[in-house]
Amino acid sequence: MPKPVRVNIRSVANTRAVRREKRNSRDVVIVPAATLPDGIVMNDIMYPADEIEKSYIGLNRTPAPLGHPTINGKFVSARDPEGINIGWIGAWNENLRRENGRVLLDKVIDVEMANRSEGGKAVLAAIEKGEPVHTSTGLYCNLEAANGDVSYKHIARNIEFDHDAILLDQDGAATPAQGVGMMVNAKGEEEEIEVINSFIEDADREMDWAVESLARALERKRKASVMERMKTAIMEAIGLSERETSTNTKETAMPVTDEQFKALSDEVKTLSDALKPDALATAIGNAVAAAVKPLTDSHAEMVANQKAKDEAEQADLVAKVVKANLLDEETAKATPLNTLRKLAEKAKPGTAAPLNGAFNQGGGEKPGFKLPKAEG
Repeated sequence: MPKPVRVNIRSVANTRAVRREKRNSRDVVIVPAATLPDGIVMNDIMYPADEIEKSYIGLNRTPAPLGHPTINGKFVSARDPEGINIGWIGAWNENLRRENGRVLLDKVIDVEMANRSEGGKAVLAAIEKGEPVHTSTGLYCNLEAANGDVSYKHIARNIEFDHDAILLDQDGAATPAQGVGMMVNAKGEEEEIEVINSFIEDADREMDWAVESLARALERKRKASVMERMKTAIMEAIGLSERETSTNTKETAMPVTDEQFKALSDEVKTLSDALKPDALATAIGNAVAAAVKPLTDSHAEMVANQKAKDEAEQADLVAKVVKANLLDEETAKATPLNTLRKLAEKAKPGTAAPLNGAFNQGGGEKPGFKLPKAEG
């Protein structure tokens, strides 16, 4: 009987094709993923198309935990109750199919459920930023010795899919490292089983992601620059040029390796030259300034008319309060318009208060007393 092994096969999810839906009145995020091409050889193990065909549908409606669940450092099935408690972020696998010799599937993430855990929030944030999200298919199989002149040592037989995990900063398996480890089987018993971590080499897909990631970073930088220049042009056009343009824009982009950067240098240069942010920003700024000029001209005319009206009103009020002996002329001219309006109310006939509030200048009646009538 060929020996059983646990294999974790790592791949990259297609975050470029993420879509959002409502299901049963709940928001879900759907991330396309792929795994296990027909006849692929990893770690000296070949996975025949017929074995994959017989088993791949078993991934349908399985959990998509965050990482491969372990209990006390020992792997456990993601469908085990304790495994579910450890890795569940409200995500599962569905829509299993085989196209062009590869297993394709969708990872469905319930947004509300994912937001209940820090791990779920991290997954949603990575998807929103367009960061690479790896997946790792956990499966069991028997290894049959290969015969003949072939490039591999074993053939995978009796494949049984357990789950397809979501990975962020983890390796294809948490612990133990590739080699012999301990598994918790379906009966809850520990058993010694070889754990093999494999990675599907997908250079084209990684290169596509690197190019698009860099392009997105450059586009964000260009848009930020254009927005700042547009805001500056508008503020200057309406006379508020004292506002400083922010230069503290930070870009968050996933790093690429030296090899990837070297390979992409020509494409990046071409893209950078094509964007020409300074020229574009200047053109947009000029267009915005021209568009708002009628408004600014009208505003300037309105301000000038109001100023002339206020000056005329102030001169009239100064004359009134001086004539009423409420203020001297020098003080009245330095008094704000609103204050002059209040003082002018007291300058109306019958409302002006005497300069001496206690007694009249002419020795009239003292407030609160009446002069006796003369007899005769």
